[in-house]
Order: sequence, then C-alpha cells, then structure tokens
Amino acid sequence: MNSATDAGPVVRRIAMLSLHTSPLDQPGSGDAGGMNVYIAQLSEHLGRLGVEVDVFTRVPAAATGASTVTTARTAPGVAVHHVPVGPDTLTKTSLAGHAGEVGDLIASWYRTAGFAPDVVHSHYWVSGLAGMELADGWGVPLVHTMHTMARVKLRDDATAVEPARRLAAEDELAASASSLTANTPSEVDDLVSLYGADPARVVLVPPGVDHDVFTPHGPASWLAHGLCGSSALRVVFAGRIQRLKGPHLLLEALQQAVELDPAVRFDVALIGHQSGPDHLDLAELLPEESARLRVRLVPPRRPEELAQWFRAADVAAVPSYSESFGLVAAEAQACGTPVLANAVGGLRHTVADGRTGWLISGQRPEDWASALVELARDRGTLAPMGRSAVAQAASFTWETAATTTLEAYSRVSAARPTR
Repeated sequence: MNSATDAGPVVRRIAMLSLHTSPLDQPGSGDAGGMNVYIAQLSEHLGRLGVEVDVFTRVPAAATGASTVTTARTAPGVAVHHVPVGPDTLTKTSLAGHAGEVGDLIASWYRTAGFAPDVVHSHYWVSGLAGMELADGWGVPLVHTMHTMARVKLRDDATAVEPARRLAAEDELAASASSLTANTPSEVDDLVSLYGADPARVVLVPPGVDHDVFTPHGPASWLAHGLCGSSALRVVFAGRIQRLKGPHLLLEALQQAVELDPAVRFDVALIGHQSGPDHLDLAELLPEESARLRVRLVPPRRPEELAQWFRAADVAAVPSYSESFGLVAAEAQACGTPVLANAVGGLRHTVADGRTGWLISGQRPEDWASALVELARDRGTLAPMGRSAVAQAASFTWETAATTTLEAYSRVSAARPTR
C-alpha cells in the first residue's frame, strides 16, 4: 500500500468520525450539507491514495434492526459504519450525551477486527467528544475539523444561541487535538484568535469541487414557470431552509427589489428542505406569485441535477450568516455561474469579489435588493464573471485536499511515540 509522504511515516488506516450526519445523506435535507460532501469526497480520495478509511456515523438503535455496527462499502478503501445508539429523536446537541456510548461501540468494532487506526479524524464538535476518548485510548493522534464554530456564529449573528456544552467542547478540542484543519485563512485566524489554538497545529485544507459533475459544459435545466418570462433574472439558492443559511434574507430582498424597480423580474428556485432547530416556516415567507416575482421551492437535488440548475441560473445566491467555506458557492462557480453572497467567513475567499461574484457586507436586505436590481437591469457583467468563476473554482480540487490532509496525518503520526 503506497500512502507514504515526505512529511512522515506511512498512514494506513483512518477512523473518520461523523456522528450526527452520514456522508450517504442527501445534502440540503436534515442536517446534511457541505460537511457531508466534504467527508464523502475526502474519504474517497484518501482511498485513492491507498488509505483505508473507516467512516463512523450514528444511526437510531432501531434503524438497522441490529445491536452491532453494520457496514456499507462506498468506494475502494472506504467503508461507512452505522453505529446504533439512542432513539431517532436525538438532536445534534443531545447526541453529545451519547458520545461515550458511540465511542465504546467503535472501540469494540476495532477490537473484534483485530487492529486499530493510525489516526482519528473527527468532524464537528459532537464527533470530537468521542474522538478525544478514542484517540487517547489507542495512543494515536487526533485530527479535528470544526466545520462551523460556535464562537464565530455568535460573533456574526446577533440572534444566534449556542449551548455551553458546545463552547466547552470546542475549547477543549482546540487545545488538545494533535492538529486542526481549516477550510480557509479566515478559519485559521478564527481558531487562533477565538479559541487560542496554536498556529503551528492548524493546517489549511481548502475543500474541493467535483469537476466531473460541476462543470460549465452540460445540460441546463430550469423549471418553466411561465409567469416571469424570459426577461426574468434567474436566481438559485441551494441549501437547508434554515435561518443560518439566510433564505429569508433573500426573499425579503427580492420583495424589496420589485418595489424598487417595477421593470425588473425575478424567477427564483430555493433548492432544499426545511430542517434543523432554526428551520424557517416558508408558508409565512414565500411571496405571492406575480408576473414580476416567482419563487419555487424545489426538493434537494443530486449533484448531477444540481449542476444543471446552476448552469441554467444567472446568479447563485448564498445569503448565509456564517460559512466556513461555502461549498455551494464553489460548485456554482465551477458551473460558470456568478455568486451573490454575504461577506462572511470562508465566502470571502471562495468568491472573488468583483471578479467571480459580489460580496455584500452587513447582511441587510436593502443592500441585497439593490444588488439584485442592478443585476436584473444590466446583464452585461454576468458572462465575463461566469468565465472568471470557472477559473476560480478550478483551484479547488479534492485531490489536493486529500494529499494535504494525508500529509497532516503523517506529520502528527511522526510526532507521537510509537504505540
């Protein structure tokens, strides 16, 4: 097995923890989103580098009909293990109380298998709780990826509320993990400034884009509404329908936009499901249909279908209040679609303001409305922006992400005493 790098010893097996959501789940529904894509793609590309990846995710105890871990092979070198723990009503926060139980079942699975992993890589704070115990028990390094951070959400959104248990867990992970991976330079800065992480232990690993799927070349699909006409600016939003992702901000801005200029028209697709504790009631938010503004709610789409929606859109809207990277923005750009986004977190790096899209500071609907009106009036910037967007997205590859991550694994493995 050839997985050696110049940075350290051979790393042959990884325990990848994603307890609250499975890489097999459909992004845009439930708790699934960019993190699911990240884990699925990173695992697959690590497998291509010769690493055995065991992905562990929690399922309700009654879901599998078994009391032991069940396994599904998803790619060469990659297995997703379903750990049956707790009822189906567990939230992400309440799952934290079962992290030890999940960890015990994972440890038991490895004992039965007769081997242990070389590195534990946990994703999100709930997985980090189990990851710290498992890594300590095996005497192996723990690599942790936050994906989102409570202190960042509290800083960027005045209405955000985060459990004290999460804050304490993230502080402990920042202090004790052998290495922390971050998606963007902004996330590196946040780990250091908000959590006191040692800069020497933070590794920058930008996520990738599946360029075989998200490409400007291919079919484009847009549901024909027959209301706004061909002059309408086509706007697509893809993500969970919850406050953090900001679809309500976009809808309010669109209603203000048609009031600002009676000549503009918008055809809008919201692709996703209402989910999470901060989910939004779209019955109260969706505007009335008119000849100037039509909004359609579309269920989550598979990547190949999502790419068709991106290619058909004039602009992709990413009004999130917080994003560690903004994978949707990268995927839309890879399809040649400019992005209109809030200037927060990783979006400031994923989108090149004024070149591949537009970044709006302050998260105010009136600013979004002005930008939307300007785009609807003058489409001249869209085509050149789309070409620049493709070039921008080309720098994000899962091959690079996997190689950089494997180098981080090797470095922390070399720094620990031999088991």
